[in-house]
Amino acid sequence: MSLIDRLDECARFSPHTYRPFVIDGLQVGRVRHEFARMLRAYPDVFDCRDDAVGLAASLRTPESRTAAVAGVLEGLRDQGMFAGWRGEHYPVSESYYAAPLLTIERAAVPSFGTMGYGVHLNGFVRQSDGLHMWIGKRSMQKQTGPGKLDQMVAGGLPVGIAVRENLLKECGEEAGMSLQLARTAVPVGTVSYLTERKEGLRHDVLFNYDIALPPDFKPTPTDGEVDDFFLWPISDVLQRIRETEDFKFNAALVIIDFAVRHGVLTPDDPEYIVVTEAIRLGRFSATKVR
Repeated sequence: MSLIDRLDECARFSPHTYRPFVIDGLQVGRVRHEFARMLRAYPDVFDCRDDAVGLAASLRTPESRTAAVAGVLEGLRDQGMFAGWRGEHYPVSESYYAAPLLTIERAAVPSFGTMGYGVHLNGFVRQSDGLHMWIGKRSMQKQTGPGKLDQMVAGGLPVGIAVRENLLKECGEEAGMSLQLARTAVPVGTVSYLTERKEGLRHDVLFNYDIALPPDFKPTPTDGEVDDFFLWPISDVLQRIRETEDFKFNAALVIIDFAVRHGVLTPDDPEYIVVTEAIRLGRFSATKVR
């Protein structure tokens, strides 16, 4: 195993199994051919052609699209689709900064391959023997990645909340962190990926933050989403990422980015060039091109 294996997990995509999801002439996602055939049963909502899936021409506003699509998705949920229904809507748009063309239930986002957004926080402590990182162990009750290792704080970005506002909220809910301390987190960039997972096609952008924590701080699970926290030397964290599949796939990617930015992964490492180019180009494999 290697860091490249972890990057490959973020690049499993077979374009020929999808057709574009298009709204107002803009491609906003990708739909599997099998799901597209299922959506043909709802011609008042979906316009399913052999080369694309769109919405019915009568649905002209974000509000009417949202309501119509929600009705279909709720019916499919009642038939057993969309495990982990959240009751939480995500925007569907050309980019994070564009106005939503509609919003859809979070659990259905991978079925449409639309963009998903999240915020991840690397919590680290400087000690005499180097950097240590706080790692969270996800609850076994989580719908995605139960029991996997993760950032100290991480969460999705539903519609209607700003990135930093969501980060501060998650810091309190997931780690029992004071607002005063949480406000010292600094934005350090993004990572993105397009990859096929059990739940569908994940096309995500993660807004990443770092926070230097005092030695006497210990995160406390408060909302049931994290079972425990561990403070490990960053070298041990990287070794575990290299040698196991214990980390949630996107958490591993965020930590690899952290290791590059903080000089933990150095040019002497034989994977250094591939890893740094992959992060810079958003192409998470030595061989695959998305």
